[in-house]
This record gives sequence, C-alpha cells and structure tokens, in this order.
Amino acid sequence: MKSNNEEPPIRDDQVENRGKDDEEEDDEDDQYEYGDGFLVDSSEEEEEEEEEQRPCREKKSGDRRKKDDDFSLHEDDYLLLEDNNVNFERKKYKRLKKSSEEEEDNTNNDDDNDDLSHFIVDEDDGHGAHGVRKIKKSKQGTDSNDDDDDLSHFIVDEDDHGVRKTKKFKQGTSSNALRYANDLFGDPEELLKLRRKDLAYSQKIERKLEDEFEPMVISEKYMTERDDEIRKLDVPERMQISEEAFGIAPMDESSIEEESNWIYARLVQEQGPCCLVNKDDIVRFLELYHVQKLEIPFIAMYRKEQCPSLLESSDDGGDFNLDKKLETKWHNVLWMIQDLDRKWLLLRKRKTSLFGYYTKRFEEEETFRSDLNKSLFESVIKSLKEAETEREVDDVDSKFNLHFPHGEIDEGQYKRPNRTSQYSICSKFGIREFANNFGYSGEQLGLVLSLEKVLVDEIEDAKETPEEMALNYVCAMFEDPQAVLKGARHVAAVEISCEPLIKKYIRGIYMENAVVSTSPTPDGNVVIDSFHPFSSVKWLREKPLRKFEGAQWLLIQKAEEEKLLQVTFKLPEDQMNKIISECSEHYLSVGVSKYAQLWNEQRKLILEDAVHGFLLPSMEKEARSLLTSRAKARLLSEYGEVLWNKVSSGPYLRNANTNTSDEEASPRVLACCWGPGNPETTFVMLDSSGELLDVLYTGSILWRSQDVNNKQRRKKDQDRLSKFITEHQPDVVALGAVNLTCLRLKDEIYEVIFQIEQELASDLVDGIHVTSVVNADESLPRLYENSRISSEQLPQQSGIAKRAVALGRYLQNPLAMIATLCGPGKDILSWKLHSLQDFLDPDEKYEMVEQVMVDITNQVGIDINQATSHEWLFSPLQFVSGLGPRKAAFLQRSLVRAGSIFLRKEMINHGIGKKVFVNAAGFLRIRRSGLACNSSQFVDLLDDTRIHPESYSLAQELANDVYAHDEDNAIEMAIEHVRDHPASLRKIVLDEYLRSKNQENKKETYSLIMRELTCGFQDWRSLFKAVDADEEFYMFCGETKETIGEGRIVQVTVKKVTSGKAICLLDCGLRGILFKEDYSDDGRDIVDLSNKLCEGDIVTCKIKSILKNRYHVILVCKESEMRKHKNLGDVDEYYHEEEQNNVLVKKEKAPKEKKQFKSRMIVHPRFQNITAERATEYLSDKNIGESIVRPSSRGLNHLTLMIKIFDNVYANKEIIEGGKENKDILSLQRIGKTLRIGNETFDDLDEVMDQYVDPLVTHLMTMINYRKFRTGTKSEIDDHLRAEKGENPKMVVYGFSVSHEHPGSFMLSYIRSANPHHEYIGLYPKGFKFRKRMFGDLDKLAAYFKRHIDDPVHYYQ
Repeated sequence: MKSNNEEPPIRDDQVENRGKDDEEEDDEDDQYEYGDGFLVDSSEEEEEEEEEQRPCREKKSGDRRKKDDDFSLHEDDYLLLEDNNVNFERKKYKRLKKSSEEEEDNTNNDDDNDDLSHFIVDEDDGHGAHGVRKIKKSKQGTDSNDDDDDLSHFIVDEDDHGVRKTKKFKQGTSSNALRYANDLFGDPEELLKLRRKDLAYSQKIERKLEDEFEPMVISEKYMTERDDEIRKLDVPERMQISEEAFGIAPMDESSIEEESNWIYARLVQEQGPCCLVNKDDIVRFLELYHVQKLEIPFIAMYRKEQCPSLLESSDDGGDFNLDKKLETKWHNVLWMIQDLDRKWLLLRKRKTSLFGYYTKRFEEEETFRSDLNKSLFESVIKSLKEAETEREVDDVDSKFNLHFPHGEIDEGQYKRPNRTSQYSICSKFGIREFANNFGYSGEQLGLVLSLEKVLVDEIEDAKETPEEMALNYVCAMFEDPQAVLKGARHVAAVEISCEPLIKKYIRGIYMENAVVSTSPTPDGNVVIDSFHPFSSVKWLREKPLRKFEGAQWLLIQKAEEEKLLQVTFKLPEDQMNKIISECSEHYLSVGVSKYAQLWNEQRKLILEDAVHGFLLPSMEKEARSLLTSRAKARLLSEYGEVLWNKVSSGPYLRNANTNTSDEEASPRVLACCWGPGNPETTFVMLDSSGELLDVLYTGSILWRSQDVNNKQRRKKDQDRLSKFITEHQPDVVALGAVNLTCLRLKDEIYEVIFQIEQELASDLVDGIHVTSVVNADESLPRLYENSRISSEQLPQQSGIAKRAVALGRYLQNPLAMIATLCGPGKDILSWKLHSLQDFLDPDEKYEMVEQVMVDITNQVGIDINQATSHEWLFSPLQFVSGLGPRKAAFLQRSLVRAGSIFLRKEMINHGIGKKVFVNAAGFLRIRRSGLACNSSQFVDLLDDTRIHPESYSLAQELANDVYAHDEDNAIEMAIEHVRDHPASLRKIVLDEYLRSKNQENKKETYSLIMRELTCGFQDWRSLFKAVDADEEFYMFCGETKETIGEGRIVQVTVKKVTSGKAICLLDCGLRGILFKEDYSDDGRDIVDLSNKLCEGDIVTCKIKSILKNRYHVILVCKESEMRKHKNLGDVDEYYHEEEQNNVLVKKEKAPKEKKQFKSRMIVHPRFQNITAERATEYLSDKNIGESIVRPSSRGLNHLTLMIKIFDNVYANKEIIEGGKENKDILSLQRIGKTLRIGNETFDDLDEVMDQYVDPLVTHLMTMINYRKFRTGTKSEIDDHLRAEKGENPKMVVYGFSVSHEHPGSFMLSYIRSANPHHEYIGLYPKGFKFRKRMFGDLDKLAAYFKRHIDDPVHYYQ
C-alpha cells in the first residue's frame, strides 16, 4: 500500500494486512474476513487501496461484502474458464465458525478476549474431520516484536496436499512503520476492539430461513416468526389460533353472562325440550375457558364438579364403583359450546364493526342529517343491538345500505360509481316522497306484525286519486302517472322487504311451514335408476324443511347442480293467505270512500310485490343456505363419529384379559402386504414398540404352477417364511386384506404356522405362540405409504414395506398411527371414512379430526419416556391439552435431547410455560419406560397416573389414611402400598370419607384419584375386536355395500359353461353362478345352456343373492327381473315414485298439439320460414349433406339447423341466439348477435355454415364412403354381420351404419362370439366421438376399437 508520501507498506497491521508480496498474509486475511462474512481476494488491490485512504471507522463490512460478492464466481463459471484454457488463480474459501463452548463468553465479554481463539477454522478441502481444528491462544511477551507478531499464530495456509502449515510474520519491523501506522489509522488496540465487536455482531446475525427454504416448507415445519411467537407465549396453542380467527373474548362478568344467555338459547333451540344443560354451568365453562385459559380436555377431566350438566359422569345416579372400568367419551356438549362461543365472538365482532361504520358514515355525510334520516338511523342502531343471529345482522345491514347508500367510491385517480338500482333512481327523482303517501312505513308495519307496538293512529285517506297525485311527480324519467305509481309501489315494496322486523316475521313462518318437492329432469329420468346415489331423492313431494335429516339435502343440491333434478320451494296456500291477510289488516285503510278503495288497491299491489317479488325469493335463498349448513353439520358429526370409533378402539393385546397397558401387553407383530409381483408380497417384523426389525420379500409364495422351477421357488419362499417366523416369534400376524388373492395368502400363512408348530410340538412352552392371523384394512397404511412422514421415518424402505409397517403399527396403537397422518400435510383427510365426505371442505373435516383427536388423546394419555425412544409414538403429542403442533414439536426436540424425564414438574424446563403445564401435566405419563427403564433415579408414582399435580396432596392424604403407618417415607410407602394392594381402597365409603374431610363438592376428583391409585393410566378404550363376517367379505372383495348388493346390475365374464349353469367372474374377482333357469324368462325350455353362452362372453346380469361365507354370488339375467327396480335402504315418507308413472301417463294421454312457429326477419340463402314437415319435404330430394335453417318451435330465441344425414334420416341441431334487444317484437324477430350450437359460439349464419356445417358434412361423407360402412336397418345390419361371422367364425366382425333411432349419430355393430353388440358414434365438426374420445380419422377410431374391445362398455356411457 502506498501513502501520499510514498512510504513503504505496513505489512504487519493487525487490522488490514493487504500486502500482495506475502501469500501467507493473504491466506490469513481470507480467513479473518470470512469470519466476518467476507471473501477478500488480493486481485482487488486497487479497490482496497482506495478504501484504505478513508478513515478506518468508515470501513463497514457491508461495503466490502458487496464488492466481494460481485467478484465471486459460480462453480460453472470456473469450469467454463478452464474449458477455454484461461489462466486464473482459483480461490479456496475457508469458513470460520464460533466455538459452541466459548460462544456465550464471547458475547458477554468482548474486551477480555484479545485473540481469535473463539473461532474454528474449517477448510473445504474435502478431508472431512481432518479439516477442522481449534486454534489455541498463544502466550507471548509484550515487547514490540511480540506485538508485531500478535496474529502470527493464526495465519493458516495449505499446500498442494491439503496439509496445514502455521507461519509467522517476518520479524524486525521498524518502529517508524509502527508510528506511521499509528498516525494513519489510530491506536491499534482501539481498532482491534472495534474489529472484535464487528466480528461478534456478524456472528449474531443469522441468515434468515426465508433465504434458504421455500415459504411452504417453512410453514409446514412451523418455523415462521409467527410460529415462534405462538410457541413462546404461555397460552394454549389452540386458544391462540382461535383468538386470531375469532377475536379475544371479553372477560368481564356482564359479557360472560350475556354470552351464556345467547348460547343457552341456541342449545334449547337446537335440542328442544330435551336440553338438560344448566345455564350456570355454561357461565362457569366460559370462565374456565376464557379467563383461566383451560382447554376442554382439562375441564372434562379435572373440573367436572363445576359444570356437571355439560358432562356425562359415569358415577352419576348410583354409588361409586371402583371395579367398574371407565370408557372413553366424546364430549359433544363441550365442543358444541365451544363452537357456539366462536359464533358469538364473530357475531359480536361484526356488530361492533358495523356500529362503528354506521356511526362514522352518518356523521360524515351531511345529506343524511335530516330528521327523517336521523329517525331511520336510530332505528337501525336499535335493530343492530337487538340482532341475535347473522341473518338478523344481514337484515339490518340491508336496511342501512338501502336508506344510506354509498356515493361514488374514490379509487385514486378514478371514481367508480355504485351500481344503480331502480330504488335509487326512484329516490333520485322524488318518487320516494310520493311513496310515503301510501300510509304506514315498512318500519311501522314491522312493529305491528312483531307485536312490539300497537298503532293507534289510523291511516288518513287522501282527498284525491292516486293518479291525480301522481301527476305532480311526472318527469322525464317517469313520463305518466302510471309510471310514477309503478315506481312508488316499487319503492314501498322494497322498503317493506328490507325491514328487519318484517323479515323476521316472514322468516318464522316460512322456515316452519315451507315444503320442498323434487322431480327429475328428462336427463335425470334416464340417469337416476334405483341404484343411483340420487335415487332416494328423485321424487319428493312437499317435504317440510324441518323434516330434512342427515345429508339428504346435499344430495338434492348436487343433483340440481348436475341438472338431474328440479327443486321447488313452496309455502302452503293457507300460510300464504295468513301472511297476506295479517299484512293487509294493518297496512290497508279501513275507510270506505272511493278514494280509500283506490288507494287500497295500490296497497294490495305493494304487498303482493313485496311478498312474492322480494320476501319469498329471499326466504327461499335463506332456506337453501340453512338446509346446507344443517346438512353439513350433521354430515360432519357422522364423519367425526366414524373417526371416533376408529381411534377409540384399543390396540391388539397379547393377553386380551389384561387390565393394564404395560409394555408386556403389546404384541410383536408380523405384518404382511400382498404384492402382485412388482412389488412382491412383503412381510415385516415389528417389536413390541413398533420398531422395524426385519423385512422379507416373497414373490413366489402364491404360485400354483405345476412347473418344477416354480414349485421349487414356492417351496423356497415357504421355507424362508418359516425361518423368519421361527427366528422372530411374533405374537400375531396382521394381513392386509385387499382382494380375494389374500384369502389364499392367509391359507399359506396358516399352513406355514401349522408346520412350525408340528416341528416344535415337543417343546410347546418355548415354541411359537401365534394363535391367529388378523385381517386388517389397508386404507390407512396406503396413505402412510405415500405420505412424506413415511419417507422421514423409514427413508431406506420400499413403499410396500412402509405400508406393512403402518399395518402392524395400527394393530399395536391405532391412536398413534392415525395421529401420524395428522401432520402439516393433513394426509388424514384422504382417509375414506364416509361415503359423502367429499361434500365437506378440507378445513371443516380437519377441524372435526382435531376435535376427535384432542378428546381421545387426553383420555388415553402419552407415555413420554416411551415416546422419547420411539419417534412415531410422539405423533399424538400435538393433541395434548395446552399444546399444539408448534409447542409439541419444540417439546419433542427438547425431550429427545434429554433422553428421558423422571418428574412431571421437569416439563417446565423443556420450554413450556406454567399455564400450558397446568393444561398438559395430567395427560403426560412419566414412568420407567424407554431409556428410563434401567435408571435408578427417583420416579414419583403419582406421575404414572392421571391425577393432576394440583391434587397430589389429596391423593397423598387419601393413601396415607388407608396405609395408617408412621414412617419416615410414609407418603411414598402409602402410595406404593395402595398401588400394590388395591383392595385396601375398596374399604373406603367415598361419600362418608368426603363428609369427614368436608370435601363433598369434590366427589369426581376423589373418584378419579381412587381409580388412578388402583391402576394408573388404565386404558379406557374399547377392547380390540376382529372384523365380523360382513366386514371381512367386503374387505377381501374390495367393494362396499353400495357397489355389491342384491339387485345390483353388474357385468360378468363367462369362464365356464355346462349344460345347467355358467361360472362367471365379476370385475372385483368374485365368482358368480348363473343357472339356466335364470338365464331368460323361457329358461325352463333351455336344454343346454352351453348353446346360449360361450366362454369369454360378457353378460349383463343382476345379483340375485350373495353367499358371503363362500365368496359367491347368484346371478339372474331374465328380462323380467332386469326391469324390476328395487329401492335400497329406508324409503323417505315423502317419497312418491308413482308420480313418475302419473307424469308419463298424462304425457301420453295429452293431445299432441301441432307445434307452431313465429316467422323470423332473417335474410340468408340457407334460411326459410317453414315448418319441420315442410323442411323435411324440401330436403327429401336433395343430396346427402344438404342443410337448411328454419324457425324453432321453442321461441324467438332459438333456430333449428336441419341436415340430411341419409335417405329419410335428418338431424336437427338447436341454435341458441344471444345478445338480443328485448325492446319490441320486431327486435326479437331479428337474428341474435351470437349463435351457439352446443359449446361452440358463432357470430352469424355464415360462420355456422363455414365452421360447423361444412366440416360436419365432410366427416359425414367420409363415413358413408368408408369401406366398413353398411346400409340398412339395425336388424338388417345384424343379419349381415351374422352371415359374415358364419364365414369367419374366429374373427370379430364389425361395421358402421347410420343410426335411425338417434339421427345425427352412427352405430358401430360387432359380433365377438354369438350375439351382436351396438355402440354409438357421435358426428361433430371436429370428427367422430367414440367412447368419450374424439377421432379425426376413421381408421384410428377402428384401431382404437380393436385394441379396447374388451373394455366394459358401461364405463363410457
């Protein structure tokens, strides 16, 4: 470095060593700067010289980082330079890392560390651990030379072989140079202190996770800043999430009282007179939940005395029975109250927001400050305060927006006007003022109808007719009195329909009395047969809204969306008359004068318009929404109930009669999953903790071939399986039942086990104890196989091995296995638990999953030390009271690092606060398990119970009273004595003991204490139960009751035919038997069935009966039986199928009227104003492919395109017109601006001819000229093919022909064995549509047909 006086460079400056003559110094600087986040290269000497001329304090690390980052090249750039023979020196970066054991000292005391001993030099030289070493602090003197060499021990270089060498500065630097450096840069000691502070600061700066990972990954791992805040805050995690979504509940007494009244009213409304909930219990629940921050599982377990009516206690209604085993319970009422609490918070939040918004709007708008508007505003605010439901708030909001509309909305440079309504137009031109002359306002009418006020003042009749008064309001927009009256009636009707009190009155009548009817559309009549999911709702007649149960409405809604059903809402005539009568009684004048009668006529029109035009359509919309929400709520409850039955089922126990949940009761499981060959059938062995011990693949165990090699392979697999079982000695075999092949696999396993037992018959005590093979469902294991968590837990295993592991673990611990799939990916939502669960949103389903999992997990508890040793057992931890996925993940990491824990109170040292600890402590089991098994450290026996730490003193007192010994360790001895001698507790009469202790109000607490002292953490789940015969049948055939049942239509393949019966095979693998008597209605006359059927034939049959124990079905294909329809399940009392026949009969009896058309004002060469008959006559002598456009009988918005397909075959295509002006009849008679045929839209008839008709005719002629095209009727084509089949019996003969039944389509006829089959081909401008595929070329269509001739035809229909 050169100064202004050309002094020599200072090479031993401890702050900046920039000399390019010393390579070692450069290496040191590289290390030193990298520790500060830099990479410095000597090639930037000139830039650094300019930098060194500045004051040292201005040299910031960020500036140099930018320069170095700009210079640094990517690895690909270096490779490119090498490829082009460019000479360069490649840098070798080194990393400086802070020593973990000295990091804390460095941050607390920077001045005491004048060396770099707190850094570890790590070189990327590919030598692994040899590239890391700690540099020790040198012990030097304090003379000048030593000062100059202060950093010499920290200069690290590497030779060509990667061997580290430590070099020192050259000694003997002159004192002049030091003085020059001091004058130029200042005191070196001060500079070093500043430097160390910069280094310490840079070490504290961590690179943000967002710079390293995708946001989705960070979110799934709960590593965002918000996740950290939730994790650190000492409030239950689920409560924090809830408060974010629904707001923080007010905790004052009046607010809790108000909310409890609201919740109680909703419960009574929902449950009716059978509601047994006490309102005071709701108050106490809200205080526990919101004020004390206690979650539902804690309240249900440890606060039973404070809200007994919200819980179903096992000991109510009788004496306490210590021997009675408790059962898990789904606390529906508590969860229902929590749901209502959230709805209340949302309602309160919205009302508060609207109140502020209304007040602000009213105060800011000067146009609103008239006396009338002030009265309206006060009325709106009053209605808002009284609103108790979201619907009522919507009513208030509608009224406010009607009377206080928005003006133009300012959006910066532009202003967007609001949508102009008819009401606003009338108000603008003063018609609203005229509407006030009709009498009572909507608000006054609402007060009368709601019985809130009795109006004493009668309506004063005007002294002039409505028309005469309307003349005063005639203007450019309303040109005559009739237009004024029409506008005024509209204003009055809208105000009536927007009045909250009136809507509440109408709503009460409508929701109680409205009825729903359904009928199929023409498409629905064809599609919905007796086995269709919509069959139960195909014909409903006047079913009341209150009678809808379950998810029935969701089916109706779905069918309506698919245009298969027509749904009508109707209010019975008597109720309609009641509404009109009551409204008229208060709204009409009682005067008898001529003027009064004329005004009353206008008022009647207003009421009719308000009720029929606004209120009833609004009520229908609300009714649909109400039915949807109710149906979803019930479906969600059913979904949760199915899940509850799954998770509340206990594990398979080695000894079924055991009353404990010790590790000894957990079985060693051999799990088996069938594989088709790739992958192979797989066996996995799990120990009693669910850890994978061994894997066996057997690809030949099910081979039945007579080939010698195949027999040897099969025998080899059997021997390997026998050895596998003998070595591992499983307690049970779990077999995944997915198809009928698994039945043979089950027999093979039993055969191997039998052979082992025969070989070990002389030593049964130490032999194999496998007693059964348990059939297991693979649906959940398959989800695990394809989940991300399986790759994390079993990274080296194949997919089928992961599936088998999950199968075995589910047998050992269903709760933990289900919880495994409740991670961030929410794979559990893909588990098919309900046939209609697809109607539910994922968020709705997961909320129910979380509710069920939280309830069951806290009743079962988690063995912390066991889970610490086996990661998969930690999965339910997130559902423990007070925790959540974030807090649970942090706690799990901390516990795994600790290895084991011996006291519950130690949990506070693992990152959870006191409130969270209070919620969670009682559900976390601490005992000698896992790594703590062999420890001699003290373990509190009460920590191995559900007794909460807050009740330890009560439990110790009770145990001491039973033990009654005076010893130093009396308490510990007493608890151990009670645990070992549970009979001693049976001597206590609980009620008498409570009275003696003045604890009568703690019966539930003492009941729990006595049970847990007897047997801590007894498993309350139901005992494992094997699947019954019905479940096993559907499990092995892979079908459900909806898909395989008596009366179901199926297609079968004939495998073997004898004279009396045919053996068939269903798609699912079931064997079907078709007797000759069931083949046709004249089956008794059939001598030999083989004359009718051949092997390989595909026959459509109906299932007559099912032999589940033999896995056979009896089939029938009589025409008379096939026509019969059978309704499955319970028939709705409002279902009237005979209406279908009545409709058809009426249609047949109705005289067929000759369809008429209206002439059109269209000029085009292809258009003619003629009827369909005349159009047919016109095209009869024309060539094939000629077309004509004519008017349609469907109205002035439709045209008909008629095309001659073949002789006497004409196709009619409907053209729908759009963009018409409905001013008058002349505008309707003109052609529309757009023309639509099917899904294609055209601008005019020329485009229709060019882009639709011409291509279609081209494909038409291609078909007619095709080599396989045949002419004639359907029967004539069949005869022709039979003759061709007779000449070539081994060939599949086929041909194309025009479909006379469906003009515009073609028919593909073919014969495979004996009977002709027919399929239809659609004709389109783009080509031919066959089996849902479009083909532009007939040869390709024929080739596709030949390749897929065996595909079931019904799949494409």
